[in-house]
Amino acid sequence: MSEAEAPRIRVTFVSNDGKQVEAAAGGSLLRISIREKGGIPFKCGGGHCGTCRCRFEAGLEHASAVTAKERKHLTEEEFAAGWRMACQTFVNGDASISWPPKPAQGTAA
Repeated sequence: MSEAEAPRIRVTFVSNDGKQVEAAAGGSLLRISIREKGGIPFKCGGGHCGTCRCRFEAGLEHASAVTAKERKHLTEEEFAAGWRMACQTFVNGDASISWPPKPAQGTAA
């Protein structure tokens, strides 16, 4: 099945003024964010840096299983609270995503 034939989902980027986009089901949150200018911060895109950590405000039940790479950056408590890594998380249904704000320049992260 091509991406054009895949079922469509709605992703809301809460931390980007609630921007809503439609995307093919089964894509990674990071790929959807990059393609649709959703705004999830990232550096490596491969599960090594942890920069793309984000939180499901809704739709966690539509997320793929937690990966070993995610377990290196997030705790079980964080997973239980809806935190995931956008580059490692694929979604098959509607979801609302938020992420921590960038620290102000000149302050510690």
